Amino acid sequence: MTASTAVRIAMLPRKDTDEEIAAAAYMIWLEEGQPHGMDKEHWFRAQTALEGTKAKKKAPAKKKPAKAEAAAKPKAKAKPKAKPNPKDA
Repeated sequence: MTASTAVRIAMLPRKDTDEEIAAAAYMIWLEEGQPHGMDKEHWFRAQTALEGTKAKKKAPAKKKPAKAEAAAKPKAKAKPKAKPNPKDA
């Protein structure tokens, strides 16, 4: 299965599980040139691909605490104020 097929499978609308798998297996079958007798293999590959995309969507990204972010980014030093030129006065 190519990356483009995996992306298309991930973009399929979510319905009943069997319908999702059938649509994904159909896409794999088309991509491989519609071979005869590969239906079970395509079904299991589609099922695995969909399980992987569901697992990624369920796992929320962990955020760093605000204190850790502040410590990680050092503040820039303030520029010194310009001294008046005694010749201008």
